[in-house]
Amino acid sequence: MNSFGRNFRVSIFGESHGVGLGVVIDGVPAGIPLAGADLMADIDRRRSGARGTTPRKEADLPEIVSGLFNDHTTGAPLTILFRNENTISNDYRNLVTHPRPSHADWVAGQKFGGWADYRGGGHFSGRLTLALVAAGVVAKKVLDGVAISSRILEIGGCTDPAGFADVVEAALRSHDSVGGLVEVRAEGVAVGWGEPFFDSAEACISHMVFSVPAVRGIEFGTGFAAARMRGSEHNDPIADASGHTATNHAGGVVGGITNGNPIVFRVAMKPTASIAAPQQTFNTETGGIDELRIRGRHDACIALRAPVVLEAAAAIALADLKLTARTR
Repeated sequence: MNSFGRNFRVSIFGESHGVGLGVVIDGVPAGIPLAGADLMADIDRRRSGARGTTPRKEADLPEIVSGLFNDHTTGAPLTILFRNENTISNDYRNLVTHPRPSHADWVAGQKFGGWADYRGGGHFSGRLTLALVAAGVVAKKVLDGVAISSRILEIGGCTDPAGFADVVEAALRSHDSVGGLVEVRAEGVAVGWGEPFFDSAEACISHMVFSVPAVRGIEFGTGFAAARMRGSEHNDPIADASGHTATNHAGGVVGGITNGNPIVFRVAMKPTASIAAPQQTFNTETGGIDELRIRGRHDACIALRAPVVLEAAAAIALADLKLTARTR
């Protein structure tokens, strides 16, 4: 459904062009210092503005409406709300009969009997990642001592950061979009987080990561390259009593349990589905195939704004694993 987690439980709500959106976080320990200003650094990292990101501008000011008293969490559910202020819903009227290729328009219409909010993608919009980023800030506070970072490794097949802007510019000129590859690292994670079989550390992180729109794949450590290695190459020798390993091909997780080494994973992001170039798609009104021209404001490369969202996904999963490990 719209909730994730056992002991750090995150529920998101809202739509891209509705009144607003937000998140309810249950299980936040009491006594954690928190203010709306604490969220702004990560919110600003997600914000559009760079070339190749959506022209839509929103204030994205968080309203913490419950679970906070005297600038500290109370232990009650924490609710954070964001108001939508800059919507142009008429851009999406043609999508009622012309669902966008590779978007949720058609499947949402089928699943919810035509009642889903189609404006800006509704509840399926990447705008809802704002709620995940807010929850990620809280999760990072729960993970005191864990440092989570991210970087873009690839844009549109280019692995040279100096060339990323040119690749995005070429996509913009051709009214198209490009994907990318993002790496996330979490350092300082304790030994013993993860509940095999079905709530292993990789499974929980992957669950959250795949909740981020446009994600197409995830790999930990050496990932798919491990299939081309021998055991003697891939094994991580334990170097000391703390569990530190000489290499980290496992990406910080063995047997579904964190081993104290940095958790490292990479995420493949697809090209934005909404592109300005004309496309052919099914017309639900006529039953034929028609040309679709998508209006609206869209990112040419979702991966540009994804790093902080993927950090948040990792933080949420790790916070839940940490609190779950404490309850065993």
